[in-house]
Amino acid sequence: MNKKIDFNKYLNRDTSSIPLNLLLLIMNSFVKLFMFKKLKQLYNKMIKGGKGGKNTLTGLKFESRVDINKLFERLKGYVVKDNNVFFEKELVAKIFKKDRFYKEFLEPYEVNFKELLSKKLKPDQVVFVINTTTIYIIEIKFQRVEGSVDEKLQTCDFKKKTYQKLVSKLNMKVEYVYVLNSWFKKEKYRDTLEYVKSVGCHYFFNEIPLSFLGLPVNN
Repeated sequence: MNKKIDFNKYLNRDTSSIPLNLLLLIMNSFVKLFMFKKLKQLYNKMIKGGKGGKNTLTGLKFESRVDINKLFERLKGYVVKDNNVFFEKELVAKIFKKDRFYKEFLEPYEVNFKELLSKKLKPDQVVFVINTTTIYIIEIKFQRVEGSVDEKLQTCDFKKKTYQKLVSKLNMKVEYVYVLNSWFKKEKYRDTLEYVKSVGCHYFFNEIPLSFLGLPVNN
């Protein structure tokens, strides 16, 4: 059992008169105390504003294929209710996924995709920003091994034009966005990523800035 050490009696003492094993024990104890204080400061910083408080972030941070609703709810000032996104009680965006994009967004505008497309595309996530009347098609591509996703990245131009065709009579703009993980930072994807940008599409690694979406940030 470790004995409690009175540090004060050693503070002004010549260390040469202190046994080596005791000196090491004192130094180890000081290090632990220092680390405890630093960890406590870090913890208090993380929960600043109250336990469970929302983070002051400036983007949607994708750590995995998480529900985008939850990403908005992590942001200070944002609330999501029935796929409606509110910032400080003002409706700023709407969220749609897969078939709901057709049923809940296009059908009320009397857009029949069968009259425009030969095959329905099902987007991972759709964010419609009200202020700019812009539709952001968000496709999440996380990969850890070689696979078919490599080639799918090259289809963004076709898909963006297909979605644009769907809303051509609604005077709305379409932006096509990939969210990628660090796997795609490899040199072999450089040409593919350059192509994505060259055809007017976008990609981000793990996080989409709110400024890119034209949405407000709580400072």
